Amino acid sequence: MILLIDNYDSFTHNLAQLIGTDHDVVIIRNDSTNIFRLAEQANAIVISPGPGTPAETGYVKEIIQQFYQRKPLLGICLGHQTIGEVFGAKVITAKEIRHGKQSVINTDKTSQLFKGTSDEYLVMRYHSLVIDQKTLPKEFIVTATAAEDQEIMAIEHQTYPVFGLQFHPESIGTSMGAVIIKNFIQLMEER
Repeated sequence: MILLIDNYDSFTHNLAQLIGTDHDVVIIRNDSTNIFRLAEQANAIVISPGPGTPAETGYVKEIIQQFYQRKPLLGICLGHQTIGEVFGAKVITAKEIRHGKQSVINTDKTSQLFKGTSDEYLVMRYHSLVIDQKTLPKEFIVTATAAEDQEIMAIEHQTYPVFGLQFHPESIGTSMGAVIIKNFIQLMEER
């Protein structure tokens, strides 16, 4: 079972549909008291996009702290920013607000999430905040950046299966989203 933590976002069910092609997906709101029990039972945890800042994500920070060493974690947009903040990065205002804008990203081909994707392709962005690259902890590597503004588009922990995507893989505007999600699920299955 894959636990999808909903940060009160309208894209959550699109994400669940993309993830759930081969696995059961349980959706729970970020402030539900059942979140810890379900996280314990899950094989992997996906943290959805959402409005607001990492400070407004209910129990998500605690979930990340409690489970990052034991279960694969994937944070998307706000989930990505929250992972960064939990590990000590600062979340700052982006150089340019990007709501419903496509960007070309450049990816690190050694990344487990980007296996089988192109070196660069279009992704859909919906955000006004980003992880500040200068404050990203050394245990993370940047695995994708936006070609036009060099903002961080993906991070990966060097020891644990913890990943963040600033862009939206569930969007029709992201050409390789299904491949990225499939790679995350494969990582979960190999554990």
